[in-house]
Amino acid sequence: MLNQVIVIGRLIETPILEYNQNERKVSIVTLAVPRYFKNDEGLYDTDFIKCILYGTIAETTAEYYNKGDLLGIKGRLECLDGNLRIIAEKVTFLATNKNNKEEK
Repeated sequence: MLNQVIVIGRLIETPILEYNQNERKVSIVTLAVPRYFKNDEGLYDTDFIKCILYGTIAETTAEYYNKGDLLGIKGRLECLDGNLRIIAEKVTFLATNKNNKEEK
């Protein structure tokens, strides 16, 4: 069996680095991923996908990426308490949000 997924989307908020109960670095980000087809009203729907990042990936993402940046995340799907999420194995920076005036 294979459990692998690749998602490309924009960060809906600037990532924050936190520590879990085991003092492991963690960052929870949500990507806005537009669909490739229009709905009945002629608009594109957007899916919001939660991604969990650990360790160095979490630290780097929280340090360098901001709200609106376009990221590619490769990881595996995990279902916990009926909620589907992605556990990131690799994060790739694709583009910055040029309208983003937010300072780190």
